[in-house]
Amino acid sequence: MNPIIRNILAVIAGGIFGSFVNMGIIMVSGSIIAPPEGADVTTMEGLKASLPLFEPKHFLFPFLAHALGTFAGASLAAIIAASHKLTFAYVSGFFFLMGGTANVFMLPSPTWFTILDLVGAYIPMAYLAGKLAVKKQ
Repeated sequence: MNPIIRNILAVIAGGIFGSFVNMGIIMVSGSIIAPPEGADVTTMEGLKASLPLFEPKHFLFPFLAHALGTFAGASLAAIIAASHKLTFAYVSGFFFLMGGTANVFMLPSPTWFTILDLVGAYIPMAYLAGKLAVKKQ
């Protein structure tokens, strides 16, 4: 397969796979840590209105979803990439960072979580995934 096409497919596959991992974790999070009493987390508007009720424990699974989703997507991108595996892990992580940044504007969260999420969940996980993929090579 043409290396350019393979590298493009690596980023696309990483994005899709990482998104599935992210959503899977978010879907199970409510059954592990229940949302606050009276919180409507079924709609974006309900979630926005309910955010003041959230405690730090309620942000654990969103952070894990973002970090592990990015790690999974960047790992797959690095594994599939024909060359420059670390670079393609970073590219995948950058796209997840852009999604996380957009999410901050759509769904305002506490400042501490925004900083932790944007600084700790995306690029560091892409770096780790890329390094592990290069090491296995």
